[in-house]
This record gives sequence, structure tokens and C-alpha cells, in this order.
Amino acid sequence: MVGFAPGLRVSAAVRAFAQAQPDVEIELRRLNWYEQAEAVRDGRVDVGYLRRPFDDTGIRTVRVGSEPKVVCMPAAHALASRRRLTAADLAGETILDAVARRTATVEEKFELVAAGLGIAMVPRSVARYYARPGLVHRLVADAVAYEICLAVARDRRQHHLQEFMTVAAQALAD
Repeated sequence: MVGFAPGLRVSAAVRAFAQAQPDVEIELRRLNWYEQAEAVRDGRVDVGYLRRPFDDTGIRTVRVGSEPKVVCMPAAHALASRRRLTAADLAGETILDAVARRTATVEEKFELVAAGLGIAMVPRSVARYYARPGLVHRLVADAVAYEICLAVARDRRQHHLQEFMTVAAQALAD
């Protein structure tokens, strides 16, 4: 079972592994942001295609790339006409995050943004995957990029998992 974080597309890795190991069946599971590492640790998924930050206790990771942080806002927002923003531009804005307003899903977060209750900092792939009318996303030029990695529990050493990690790392590297 391969778990993947919202917005990430794991199909290239699955396709590459299926060519290398056609007899191994692969199942997929979309993981919510708050469960991605725990799902690897507790065995709900064998391998995770994840985005930091997460607690990597008991997990081996292989970095496969990074992606920029963007801010999502209503298209009518005062900053929406600008192509690139900085953290200073966002000073004073209500940023919807786990501290300000806990949401279980990306869809919930974007509904709050669309309702005008704040803006959201998200990975660019999430903003693109969940694009919708009335919302825009803008690059935050000075924000630290999100690291994307493959993850497996430290105690999982099965050959097919190791091979998936190798094949997937090559297929998913930016």
C-alpha cells in the first residue's frame, strides 16, 4: 500500500514499479496532512510519498524534491493582483493554519478561504490540484520550500519495499 499526501501525484512511481515488478500489486491511499507519518509508522501504508513537515521518528526518508509555498486567497483580495508576494506582504492577514483554525481537509481549508475568513499557505501542488473559481494562489518568494520525500518505517526491510523506494525515487525526483 502506497500512501500519498494531498496534491502529490504518485502515478509515475507506480507506473515505473509496475514495469519493474509486474507481479506485485500496488494499492493507493490518499493521506490527510495530519496522518501521513503515523500511517507509515503504524503500517496502514507500506510506503509514503509525503511532504514535510512531519514527525519522522521511526521512519527512513529519501528526499525526492521540493516545491514552493504559495498563498491562496479569494480572487477579490487586495493582494490577488500581484504575481509574487513576500512574508512581509502577508503581515496582518489571517492565515488559516493548524493553530489559527484547525481543518481536517484541504477542501475545508479552501472553503474557509473562499468564504473570506482568511488566507492559506499551501504547497503549490495542492493549490493547483484543488484549483477552483474564485480562488487564486500566489508564490511567496521568501518562504522556505516544502521538502517532498518517500518514507518507510525503519523496521520494514522487505525486498519489494526497498525496490519500490529505489524505483520511485528515480521516477519522482525533480
